[in-house]
Amino acid sequence: MQLATVIGHATSTIKHESLEGWTLVLVQPLNNSRAAEGDCQLAASGFHPSVGQTVVLSSDGKGARDLIGHQKSPLRYFIIAIESQAVVV
Repeated sequence: MQLATVIGHATSTIKHESLEGWTLVLVQPLNNSRAAEGDCQLAASGFHPSVGQTVVLSSDGKGARDLIGHQKSPLRYFIIAIESQAVVV
């Protein structure tokens, strides 16, 4: 698992059948200091995160295939949580 920032959404007119119904987002992985690290990745999400939100990203390919229920899916990265922002009143 790794923290990442959502930097955009992907739109595809043609995609693998296993990705139908999933939101595809572009994420920038972060290091322990929350600085950008490595290349951007395409991840699937059922949460519909907004640009700028910090998410928890998993790169477990088998876990991704199990999640979407398709063993031949090309999916590797998926979002498992969105960081909540505490509101102080």
